[in-house]
Amino acid sequence: MLRRPPPLRLDRLLRRPTVVILTALDLEYQAVRAHLDQPRSWQHPAGTFFEIGRPSPDAGWVAIVRTGEGNTPAALIAERAAWVFQPRAMFFVGTAGALNDTVALTDVVVATKVYAFHGGKAEGNDFLPRPQVFEAPHGLEQLAGHVARTFEWRGERAPVVHFKPIAAGEVLVNSRAGDLAEHLRRNYNDAVAVDMESVGVACAGHLNRSLPVLSIRGVSDHADGTKASVSRPDEAAMNAAAFALALAAAIQAPVGRAA
Repeated sequence: MLRRPPPLRLDRLLRRPTVVILTALDLEYQAVRAHLDQPRSWQHPAGTFFEIGRPSPDAGWVAIVRTGEGNTPAALIAERAAWVFQPRAMFFVGTAGALNDTVALTDVVVATKVYAFHGGKAEGNDFLPRPQVFEAPHGLEQLAGHVARTFEWRGERAPVVHFKPIAAGEVLVNSRAGDLAEHLRRNYNDAVAVDMESVGVACAGHLNRSLPVLSIRGVSDHADGTKASVSRPDEAAMNAAAFALALAAAIQAPVGRAA
């Protein structure tokens, strides 16, 4: 029988600056959780489990939750997290497939725009796109750029942090041929990566008094049919998590502003 986690004094946590980090997959969740010191669990009345911890004793609180795959559950859990924690920002962190060769495996993509690529109208033999776009909040994007310039990566190769658009839909893309690949190239040619959750979280932020939301993705594969043989999801997830936690720290201890 599953034991209910000990009560968590949310009233105390809510008085502190909090960032919520959502992930789709367990390996992405574990990559983020590894940065938190003794995270404590709390269960929402509807059943969703959150863990809350701090990267260091003097850091602010970070709440993490796994949504599962897809934009719909991501949006619902993001809405739930926004209502409970009233965070200063919310990140969706995890892996993504590269749509072109301008980004390398394990690089990090910070989404300057999130495209919902499934919207459109079928008319006769044609599909007429009706794009929906969510832009990254200016202040959060600027702070992420500062973190990217100053963050000291561990390991032999420091991943490149790209500030580029991401496309999100309800399909796991693993081919650069076919109708879907052509649709992405023709209508979203500036997108460098594709995932299945960023639109849902961006929409939840938009509907919650424009809560700042950012999608941070590590490139795990090339979305070209080699996902099963040539992919590095663990390293990609770790890089995305490391950058997200560095950005969370910057939000909670902001750089100086002009008077």
